[in-house]
Amino acid sequence: MSVDQKVDGGRRQLLLVTSAAGGVAAAAAAVPFVASLTPSERAKAAGAPVEVDISKLQPGQMMTVEWRGKPVWIINRTKEMLESLKKTEGEVSDPKSDKPMQPAYAQNETRSIKPEILVAVGICTHLGCSPSDKFKTGADSGVAPDWAGGFLCPCHGSTFDMAGRVYKSKPAPDNLEIPPHKYLSDAKIIIGEDGKA
Repeated sequence: MSVDQKVDGGRRQLLLVTSAAGGVAAAAAAVPFVASLTPSERAKAAGAPVEVDISKLQPGQMMTVEWRGKPVWIINRTKEMLESLKKTEGEVSDPKSDKPMQPAYAQNETRSIKPEILVAVGICTHLGCSPSDKFKTGADSGVAPDWAGGFLCPCHGSTFDMAGRVYKSKPAPDNLEIPPHKYLSDAKIIIGEDGKA
């Protein structure tokens, strides 16, 4: 074996060792980078389903919870609120909820699984403002003398009935969104998961 072959063998061995060390270092450096690309626990929680206890929600009351950074309203509608839906049917732009603003199981007159409980995203479909509840009817509402109750977006005047259906000739193009939800029991709803319970 010549001196040149011994030197080449030494260089080859040094090259292999340094290449292996460089590969290990590159892998070690890549681990935190790859880990930074996975969603944080906070981000996972923001998109996670939300379980809500509605046992204390009295008829005529509304509560708001947050799901995916959006306000979600849960309203326990009274008999009068439900009856108002028949009155407003001819005044709203999508009375049969033909546009896909709700899951199939909420594509009905009340836009809900159980008629008395409305679950709706509280964001106007015009420019993303948050409407106010205007449950008082008639002149006491401050909306109109013949107001049947519902929601008013103060930014541009869009109005929605007690099923979240938008009135005709308003800036909002669509009904309020109904999020996927299901009942875990009579007192518990989970928002963010589909299916009838």
